[in-house]
Amino acid sequence: MTNLETLDGRRDASGGYKVDISRGERIGRVSSEWFSRPDDERYLSLSELYASVKGRAERSRTRTVESAAIRVDAHRDDPENLALILPEADAPVAPTHWSFGQLASLVSAPAAYLRQLPAPLAGINLQYGLTSHRAEQIKTLETEDGRTELRAVTGPDYGRIYDHELVAAVQKIAGNGTGDTRWKVPGTLDWSSGVYNPVVDITKDTTTLYASDRDVFLFLVDDMNPIEAGTLPDGSPDLYFRGFYCWNSEVGAKTLGIASFYLRAVCQNRNLWGVEDFQEISIRHSKYAANRFAHEAAPALTRFADSSPRPFIEGIRAARERIVAHSDDDRTDFLRKRGFSKAETARIVETVLAEEGRPPESVFDFVQGITAVARSKPQQDARLDMEGKAKKLLERAA
Repeated sequence: MTNLETLDGRRDASGGYKVDISRGERIGRVSSEWFSRPDDERYLSLSELYASVKGRAERSRTRTVESAAIRVDAHRDDPENLALILPEADAPVAPTHWSFGQLASLVSAPAAYLRQLPAPLAGINLQYGLTSHRAEQIKTLETEDGRTELRAVTGPDYGRIYDHELVAAVQKIAGNGTGDTRWKVPGTLDWSSGVYNPVVDITKDTTTLYASDRDVFLFLVDDMNPIEAGTLPDGSPDLYFRGFYCWNSEVGAKTLGIASFYLRAVCQNRNLWGVEDFQEISIRHSKYAANRFAHEAAPALTRFADSSPRPFIEGIRAARERIVAHSDDDRTDFLRKRGFSKAETARIVETVLAEEGRPPESVFDFVQGITAVARSKPQQDARLDMEGKAKKLLERAA
């Protein structure tokens, strides 16, 4: 990477970088993960995370069975416990909360209602559904952890991508995720000074590496190598960092996905601030999902990790240089022709005027105003729609 692209000399006395988070999008996906994860789902390194999910996979087996051959094991003298006897199984398997819901869904039974019933009564209903199940076959994922546990029940064509496969793909570019490569657990924004400090201790409270019994989620940044893409109104550099997060569920709770972007800061509760150029791909666990992961998702992650930020810098520069409005009428026409209402147009112009000290003139000015107004939208669909319009403007300018 050239000296033009990285600005190690911009670090202040505290070791951080002054950033302007009033620009770009705010994305709360990582923050929602951070808020919801208990301590036993938080990992301090990629090697620790990989060992956990890989070990789980090694203790697992998957097979396809005839649904009519499954027997529900429930007794009146034990109304809380329900198990399944699978063909050629050595012992009954205990469904997890998640797999019980999957099984009920496959046989068109209301899982929430069945959970309220005593085990023998729920078993009668579930047995009837299995016996008359039209799909005839199901695929199971069973894990031996002291006792045999049924972690997932899916259709026979489910294309499983194991959680450890995604973690391994990330390890190829990020090592341990703790600073041994350029990709690491993020630092923290100091709200009082507006300085983003990339160096923080990785603890259960600051980590962004998560895994539960049904999913895995990772967020890493390249925040020791800031990128300058233009300047702020006061003449200081507008600094960005590269980042990505990815997720998967080997039990079918969600798709596999990877999101890459440029961002200006990450705060303590792991909100992403000043996000630009957000890109996302997702892969459903269909029949050929494993091939798609190997040929699409994993290479895309490597390309982003190894790519130069120059196209992003040049795109921002082009948007800053492309002047599209010289008067209030120009500004109104520019926004109204792109689907913004009269009220939204006024708010966008007022926002830029307040933040920049002048009305919007360039494509970049309008993009920043649009994303700022989008952040105030209470409805997610409306916010995403407005952010999508801003993204198209930026792409066309480049």
